[in-house]
Amino acid sequence: MTGQPTGTLVGQKAGQLRGELQRLKGQLGQQNGQLQQIRQTTTNNAQRYHGTVAAITARLQLGTTPGNPILVNQWNAAQAELDRISGDIATMNSLANQIASNSSLAAYVLESARAAYGLSGAIDEDHRQLALLEDETNRAVVLIDRLLGEINEDVARQTSYVAGERSNLTTLSSSIKNGELHGSSLMARAFASGAQPTTFSTSSTPRRGFVAGGRQALVVIRFDRPDVPYQHALYTAVSKTLQMRPDANFDLVAVTPSQGNASEQAMAQSTIKKHTNGVLKTLMDMGLPASRISLSASSSTNSASNEVHIYIR
Repeated sequence: MTGQPTGTLVGQKAGQLRGELQRLKGQLGQQNGQLQQIRQTTTNNAQRYHGTVAAITARLQLGTTPGNPILVNQWNAAQAELDRISGDIATMNSLANQIASNSSLAAYVLESARAAYGLSGAIDEDHRQLALLEDETNRAVVLIDRLLGEINEDVARQTSYVAGERSNLTTLSSSIKNGELHGSSLMARAFASGAQPTTFSTSSTPRRGFVAGGRQALVVIRFDRPDVPYQHALYTAVSKTLQMRPDANFDLVAVTPSQGNASEQAMAQSTIKKHTNGVLKTLMDMGLPASRISLSASSSTNSASNEVHIYIR
């Protein structure tokens, strides 16, 4: 927008406001370019992240050794890429603050242009230039609102995405530790439709599970041998439950045999405490919040070995 000097006081005021408006438009152009650059950077970071996660998942799907150092290194690389996306979100927030500050300048130009109509000594050309200035400023305000709306949507979307992927990375870390693929975070799966929950047993000598308070255990883990591989069965059972009941909570009950002398029972209680803490940590690594898990202990004449029962609450 250009205007010829009219030699009046109002014309001088219009010229000053045109300079402010041009400065505003230049800043908005730069900020729009910065937004597009941040979006491209975020896209590149996300592509690298998903490529790394896909490589880890493929290796786990085919089968690998527990704690494979190659997968651990890849997991660390995926974590670094996710951290970069978090940095992109922070940059977007900073840019949003800069764009929002332009609203004050736009409001100043608009109010000053409208106030200039009331000054004496103006000619028709002065009022024509003020009208053009007002229209251009209104268009700049629309651009500011659009940019802020886009950035706020991007920030909200990316923040939700990063939170979900951090939970999935935690579950993936558990998969690497055990050398088998579990799937996505339990909380991520909680909102997907699925089948009825199934009762799983991870004992080499399966039998009818211990029933507490009229409830059938969702999972019974019998520690009747070293290194019981319960993780995959536990993940499957809990994830199916959350698909049907996203608000479900879980009770972990440490069950010890009631037979034996006092010394044997004390040793059993010490051992089952370690096993129960291990099951609790596994569930948390899979993405289930600790606030949704309660712990208790019991004994049973039907148990020949230490057991951990998981119940739906």
